[in-house]
Amino acid sequence: MKRGILALSVLLMNAVAAAAQCSICTKTASQMGRESAEGLNGGIIYLMMVPFAVAGYIGYRWWRQERSSGTISQ
Repeated sequence: MKRGILALSVLLMNAVAAAAQCSICTKTASQMGRESAEGLNGGIIYLMMVPFAVAGYIGYRWWRQERSSGTISQ
């Protein structure tokens, strides 16, 4: 379990460095300049991570509930 959490943490830290732009956003960012383009990348990553975090939280709560009721074996 600890290895899985460590692997997930490493993957999430590397995702921040990814270029999170579609082709239209790339063209717009290239016209805005470096600082604005970095802000646009940060906003795209923020908007991308929020739904995944919510889904992860819901999945964790469901898993914990199922585990405590004895439906899922460890």
